[in-house]
Amino acid sequence: MMPGLSVVCSAVIVLFGAVCSVFIFCEYLIYYAAILQCGWPGIDHGAPAAEKSADGQPNAEVLRALVLSDPHLLGAVGGHWFDKLRREWQMERAFQTALALLRPEVVFILGDVFDEGKWSSPKNWEDDVCRFQKMFRHPSDTELVVLVGNHDIGFHYEMDWFKLQRFEKAFNTTSTRMVTKKGVNFLLVNSMALHGDGCPICQSVEKQLYTLSRNLNCSLLQHYPLYRVSDAGCTGRDAAPPEERHLLFREKYDVLSQEASHRLLQWFKPRLVLSGHTHSGCQVLHDNRYTEISVPSFNWRNRNNPSFILGSFSPSGYGLSKCFLPEESTVIALYCSTGASLLLLPLVVWIRGLLQCITFCPISKHKSL
Repeated sequence: MMPGLSVVCSAVIVLFGAVCSVFIFCEYLIYYAAILQCGWPGIDHGAPAAEKSADGQPNAEVLRALVLSDPHLLGAVGGHWFDKLRREWQMERAFQTALALLRPEVVFILGDVFDEGKWSSPKNWEDDVCRFQKMFRHPSDTELVVLVGNHDIGFHYEMDWFKLQRFEKAFNTTSTRMVTKKGVNFLLVNSMALHGDGCPICQSVEKQLYTLSRNLNCSLLQHYPLYRVSDAGCTGRDAAPPEERHLLFREKYDVLSQEASHRLLQWFKPRLVLSGHTHSGCQVLHDNRYTEISVPSFNWRNRNNPSFILGSFSPSGYGLSKCFLPEESTVIALYCSTGASLLLLPLVVWIRGLLQCITFCPISKHKSL
């Protein structure tokens, strides 16, 4: 084989190997690299020492729950096909990797499953549900519990029985539901039905909540956060950007009303509140007693560093930890650096060939006259 041809072949092999390696890492292995750094927390809130194993990890009687929020699967109207393909692939790989490595017993999704559920046609709705079921498929020993969000059925003024019942049928849920596993109670609430204006859906939900209103030692799960003025007190890697933290929240739109929040806290006295909706992380202490964790969006379209919560629960205590997924900026940087290297490689090969030619090619010598 000629030296020049050998150099070209070597370059092609290097190019092909580099592209395949980067692609496999960015689209598969990077999720393992990120989630392998996560682990189930020990119980550090309220539980006696007997519920912890010697190494601080929860024992077999402790319930392991994974909590995520706001997947926002794009719809047929506003969702570009490539955007849908990219975001859904990212969420599917992240979720399936988390299931394989962490093996939770229950998964909670805190609403806004879809981006356009509030106006989806029956055909588009069925298509969206099928895509969701494929992305968030799970083994039979893992229970998937889905809450309703404002993008699924609309804000309070858009909500109606048809959209609510369509959602409840698709996900086998109701606006008010108590989920109990291993003696641990989780109260699931439809946030859009807590406006207190006497709408038929609101009356139905409030009646069910009132029936349940007793000290259940439960964790409260809903889409809207409880009332807070802003995210000014929120910190951490997944908090809202500094320029957004001091923006005032609107009651019944960004957060629940003060009245509805007060009712929920007084009726149930929850040991923990988990919410979504804001797409950013935050920890709030209400009335110096009730801890609320806002769970960020699971969709890279909404933030550069999605995350989810890992919770270890027992009847008397709980522990939480946060698991961060790969940052999209890291993936983009890897692809860009690889692309730049691929563009430079032919130039390097050409220069190398030129130098070889200068060094080894015979120089014609002519007899002088």
